[in-house]
Amino acid sequence: MSKLAPYAAHDEQSRGRQHPEPAPAYRSEYQRDRDRIVHSTAFRRLVYKTQVFVNHEGDLYRTRLTHSLEVAQIARTVARALKLNEVLSEAICLAHDLGHTPFGHAGQDALNECMTDFGGFEHNLQSLRVVDELEEHYAEFDGLNLTFECREGILKHCSYSNALKLGSLGERFINRRQPGLEAQLANFADEIAYNNHDVEDGIRAGLITVEELKSVPLFDQYHSAVRAKYPNLAGRRLVYEILRRVINHLVSDLIDSSAERLRAAGVASIAEVRSQPAALIGFSPGTRELNQGLKSFLRTNLYKHYKVQRMTSKARRVVRELFESFFADPSLMPGRAAGGREAPNGPVGRARAVADYIAGMTDRYAILEHARLFDPSEST
Repeated sequence: MSKLAPYAAHDEQSRGRQHPEPAPAYRSEYQRDRDRIVHSTAFRRLVYKTQVFVNHEGDLYRTRLTHSLEVAQIARTVARALKLNEVLSEAICLAHDLGHTPFGHAGQDALNECMTDFGGFEHNLQSLRVVDELEEHYAEFDGLNLTFECREGILKHCSYSNALKLGSLGERFINRRQPGLEAQLANFADEIAYNNHDVEDGIRAGLITVEELKSVPLFDQYHSAVRAKYPNLAGRRLVYEILRRVINHLVSDLIDSSAERLRAAGVASIAEVRSQPAALIGFSPGTRELNQGLKSFLRTNLYKHYKVQRMTSKARRVVRELFESFFADPSLMPGRAAGGREAPNGPVGRARAVADYIAGMTDRYAILEHARLFDPSEST
């Protein structure tokens, strides 16, 4: 721990767990967090939850699991360079999508619409519900009983109304304070990973092309560099050589720019990090603009592609119809899910139990459940 910077998260300075436990004998507190996340049921389910492409469309597209591993790898690189807590950074990244619905953002948006009258649905808040309440492993508490710092990093966004219900964990949203540096880092590692793997998956699916991507300055810069060095390179090798350079550019800039901000701020503790007017982890202005160009291209050319929109439409319909059926008759859900938290809280509790059940589904399980409910030929 002596190798960590003073503003990093140190185990001995942790704000602890909701349920006190004896200190681990051979691991750090944040190693315990990471290990509990890896062994969780929700983490295993991520292998069948997708980003942009639905799971059955192909075996080589990213899933939430592979995405989380890539995010963790990027975060560990940056954390080590900045002398932040590498293990905590990894734990946050591995857990950040545990509450994501099937069918990526389409499923999340549909479920949020279904929950409009019942408090809404936020996937970051759902990830927190998973680790605080929904995982069932331990005799003495619900959830995984993770440290405050790990839970803080998982809760990337939160509405003001929900923050009011979260006690100390919600204070930073209410008082507009910053999270720890490891939590800040996880946000950028997530963005670097999904932008670049969406490029690769989009090309693989034939929805965008290398020629089209040359209109993106960040991509074109490294396309030219790779072409100059390997004039005959084509196909997947060409794309990979470009994207590895793009990722290196973003990661290197994130390290250098963040290090400069930390030096300029002169922070010497997590408390000082939290009191800063703005986040200290971030890109330089030039790289932020380059990265925004890539995001804008993907939003226009990939996420709004008619084939993605068709799948999005189907996914939203599946989630909406599942919610409507289960909310109208909770007995259609398996026993444990049907019991849920519905009884003491009336319709709000019933809606939340249905949302928990649907959010926990994989893509293929959601499709199967929908068929079981609406296709007479499908066995129950």
